[in-house]
This record gives sequence, C-alpha cells and structure tokens, in this order.
Amino acid sequence: MAVNFTVFEDFAVVKGVRLGVAQAGVRKKDRDDMVIFELAEGTEVAGVFTTNAFCAAPVHICRRNLEKASPRYLLINTGNANAGTGPKGFKNAELSCEMLAKATGVSPEQVLPFSTGVIGEPLNMEAFERGIPAALENLTEANWARAGRGIMTTDTLPKGYSKQIEIDGKTVTITGLSKGAGMIMPNMATMLGFIATDAKIPAAVMQGWARKLADKSFNRITIDGDTSTNDSCMLMATGQSGVVVDDSEEGSKAGEAVFTALEEVFRVLAQAIVRDGEGATKFVTIDVENAASQREALDVAYTVAHSPLVKTALYASDANWGRILAAVGRSGVQNFDLDKVQIYLDDVQIVEDGGRCDSYTEEKGAAVLAQSEFTIRIQLGRGDVNERLWTCDLSHDYVSINADYRS
Repeated sequence: MAVNFTVFEDFAVVKGVRLGVAQAGVRKKDRDDMVIFELAEGTEVAGVFTTNAFCAAPVHICRRNLEKASPRYLLINTGNANAGTGPKGFKNAELSCEMLAKATGVSPEQVLPFSTGVIGEPLNMEAFERGIPAALENLTEANWARAGRGIMTTDTLPKGYSKQIEIDGKTVTITGLSKGAGMIMPNMATMLGFIATDAKIPAAVMQGWARKLADKSFNRITIDGDTSTNDSCMLMATGQSGVVVDDSEEGSKAGEAVFTALEEVFRVLAQAIVRDGEGATKFVTIDVENAASQREALDVAYTVAHSPLVKTALYASDANWGRILAAVGRSGVQNFDLDKVQIYLDDVQIVEDGGRCDSYTEEKGAAVLAQSEFTIRIQLGRGDVNERLWTCDLSHDYVSINADYRS
C-alpha cells in the first residue's frame, strides 16, 4: 500500500544511456529481474555505498572498479543479494562482470555490479548466462519504465522521475530510478538509486556532488532502522547535452542549475521509497529545529522515527503524544533544558515549554494523525541547526511482508 504515490510514466531520454531488461530467473520465473545500463564512452560515474560491515560482494567490486577504470556498464540483478556468501560470492560477482565484459568488448573493470534480494543464498550464475544476452538484445534509450520494474524486490510500485531544465538554450535531462521498501535506514546506502544526466560534470566534482545529494535525500529516509548489506546510489553524467559544469561546482550558473535540479530528482526518488515502505499507511516528515549541532538534530529525529511505540501509534492514529516526548528525552542530548522544548503535529502544538500545551486537545491531535501525511516538528531551543527526515508508520502488514519474504 503506497502512500499518495503516483507511478511516474513520462520518462525523458538521457543522451548516452541505454537500458536493457531481461527475465533471467535469478530467483523466480516470469518476471523482469536483470537490468543493464550501457553508458556512452566518457561518462563520469560516482557512487555512495552502504556502511554495513557485511556489505555484499558486488559493493566491494563496484567500489574497486570505480577506482580502476571508466565505467561503461551497470549490471543489476534482483532476487539474490549475493551478501554473506564468502569467497564464492565474490568470485561469482567478478564472474558476472567478466560475462558482460566479454559480451560487449570492454574490460571487466568497466562493469559495475549491483545485487538486491535474499541474503546468504548462492548466486544463480545460470541466470546470468540467460539474462545478459537477453538484456543486451533490447538495449534502448526508452527502457526506463521497464527497468524501474526490473529492479523491484518487495516494492509494490516502480519508482522513477525525470527533470529537464534549459541552460543557455540547451536542454539538460536528468532521469533516475530507485528501489527499496524495507531494510531502509540511511548510513549510505539503504536502497538502490541510479540517477543519470546528460550534463558534463567533471570527475573532480562528481563524488562531492553524489555525497551532498545523498545526504539530503537517501540519507534522510528511514522505514525500519535496518541498514542494508547491498545498496548503492549512483550518479552518472554522460556530458552529451553540451552543457558543462566547471570545477567550481555549484558556484557557477550552470552548476547551480544542474545541482538544484538533481536535488529535486534525488529527493523525489528517496521519498518514493518511504511512500512505498513495507506496509506503510502514513508518510511522516520529522523536522528538528534549533538544535546545537547536526548530529544532535539527527539523533533526536531518528530516535523518534525508529521508536516502535511512536510508529505504531502513528499507524493507529492514536494521539499518544507522550511516546514522542519520551523518544526525544532518550535521544542522548546532553545538558537538555526541557523547559525550552516545543513539539507540534502540523500546526497543533502538543508540548509547550517542556509540558503539555494548554490549548492542546486529544481531538486536535487525532485529527492530524488521521491524515495520510503530516509533520512532527520538534524545537529544542539550543541553537540554530535544523534537520529534516522522512519516515512512515509501522503496520501489521510490515510484519506479514517480512515474515513471508522468503516463502
């Protein structure tokens, strides 16, 4: 059940990117489960990856290959994470790169592998023997919508978005896909994200941009507090629009415009993951204001977002605001002056100067929580740092989905 989610269908072609999709049978038959991105020669690629210590074999190889060569292909499979699979899993991930490289005439270091699905299962290499040639056969610039479906696991809907801007009479296109619905807690990354633009962005700028963009989007979402072993966020710039971003990054006119447009695409794709969170019925923004530091603001926000008591109350539209107050109190803020704390549900103030607001009524709180979207705003009264993240409620369906995932 996705919250106020509309499947994006008006994909714009990114010059220099072609996509192929196949039914390889990685885990299940008769479903798209393998996607190949073909990137034009000279495309710059940057990535941000999971911090999970058990990160999967394809993550290790993707990082390594990014340092060795200019990527020409991305190879994505769903249904099997190839994580927790030891040396054999690492060899299989390398073999998948070799198979695609042989079929396309590039070096294996120019292939970046990505896997998502069940952890701890051996990778079905016969699926790659079937899927790679099949996906290469239907490479096309217009395959974004099908590719969005091909990278899904427990997602209920494909996630994609396009944005076009004009700079000095030239059109810059940005198109991206994301996947994820569970095991979502940022520490980069907790999902798969693939965003491509035909602007020319220098290599010296790309990695900094990828980190900044992820930190305000994919690193500001959480569904269940679990950081995945696999997931990655990739930024690709083919340079084929004729618009050039210089080394001053977003300080230039072109840089500012492209970066701002990329921010929108990253944000929409990240929020789409929360809207399609496993069993989600509510899309919730958490704003923490007037914190002393970014770390403090995020600690408060994530403590509230991860509280099972808060999340189940949100699902029930139960205005049990004491659960929010308790989560703020246990967030680890040092030398907390509780008398300065204000908490709101949208514009309804529930806590004033550390205690129940005199104007608050249960009916007002319940009316806000009955909405499918709302904001929890927490003012700490300690400084001038503000942070925002997006989360969802915790429903019966979340338990059912994860209990039945492998069956």
